[in-house]
Amino acid sequence: MESRIRMIPEEEAEGKLKELYERFNGKMANILKVHSLNPNSLDAHLNYYKVIMFGKSPLSRKTRESIAVVVSATNECFY
Repeated sequence: MESRIRMIPEEEAEGKLKELYERFNGKMANILKVHSLNPNSLDAHLNYYKVIMFGKSPLSRKTRESIAVVVSATNECFY
């Protein structure tokens, strides 16, 4: 499935967006690339994800990933 939101391809990225793309070595998922028009939004999303999935929590990493899978499946989202 392709996004309906225009995304800046990695080869056209400049400045902060280019730096963020480079952190993923060409393997950034489209679900993140939809932020490409607003690199600050992408940066915030990445930081949020780190806190949610890797931050201190009473839930194990495995449990958090399992919740994400169930939510994605319920929403029929392949991410």
